[in-house]
Amino acid sequence: MTARPVAARPSVAIVAARHGWTLGLAVLLALLLALTKIIQPAFGATGLEALVRAALPFAFATAAMTVVVIAGGIDLSVASMMAVAGVTGAVLMQNAGDGAGALLAVGAVLLVGAAMGATNGLLIVGTRLPDIVVTLAMLFVWEGVALLILRAPGGAATPWLRELVVGPLVIPGLPPAATALVPQALLVLAVILAAIWLPLRRSRLGLGIYAVGSDETAAFRSGVSIGATKVAAYTLAGVLAALGGLSVTLATGIGEPIPGPYLLASVAAVVLGGVALGGGRGGLLGPLLAVFILRVVRLDLTLLAVDPNVTTIIEGTIMAAVVMAGGLLAMRERRS
Repeated sequence: MTARPVAARPSVAIVAARHGWTLGLAVLLALLLALTKIIQPAFGATGLEALVRAALPFAFATAAMTVVVIAGGIDLSVASMMAVAGVTGAVLMQNAGDGAGALLAVGAVLLVGAAMGATNGLLIVGTRLPDIVVTLAMLFVWEGVALLILRAPGGAATPWLRELVVGPLVIPGLPPAATALVPQALLVLAVILAAIWLPLRRSRLGLGIYAVGSDETAAFRSGVSIGATKVAAYTLAGVLAALGGLSVTLATGIGEPIPGPYLLASVAAVVLGGVALGGGRGGLLGPLLAVFILRVVRLDLTLLAVDPNVTTIIEGTIMAAVVMAGGLLAMRERRS
């Protein structure tokens, strides 16, 4: 009796079951981009580059929020930390020159982000107050720090660093037509987040973050240091928020001390991306796809000449509905 060959379909079915939500988001994004092309036939490489550049800070903010939410918390100070990082980078790069000084400025900004995130985590662990209370207070603290650094938009971004997030991808030896539809900002986003997320996901710290978010008691009994893991998650969130602030400065060329509309958008993208608000479940790809879905929706409304105020109402309604739905699902899971 000969053994039957193993069919490939069950493995495909398992993959589809595990990543069905993410695949659905990818299909939805493709459909929305097709709709954008129908609405605006001239939409092409330039429009795609502008879309990705606008989505870049939202993507980093969402990545920061994702790490914290998976750990079972939430960080309401993400946008304020981005503002601090953005103005710090603008001030340092203004006098850093085009050489190694610019890289040192970027490194300093990342250290500032790590310090802000670690401060949030230490306060949460040390005071044992709810994450939402501590980070709400720190939202105002970091906002004040940003205004102390720059009272008005100013500073400058290093030109060659700006080129990393502005324009299409350029590869020596390849004609521009071959990479016209690949925005350079998208490559930067993919490389940075992959370099951070992939090693983290497979590391002991990453497993600890998922364990703490899933069940703190079980994680503690398994030998996970709850406090250190939470502080590490918030520290990483601070670094990602700093990257988001830098992306704003590099895209605009100046530092902006007033926090942008990244908080609610990041929470909505996290929930829409399939991350459980209760913690312990989810990944990074789904939230990133959700970021682009929300940005394309806004772009389509703009192209349809919808009143900007109505566009804001629609966008806010979508975000609020997604966040409330995620909260209801989290409450249902806790009861069960």
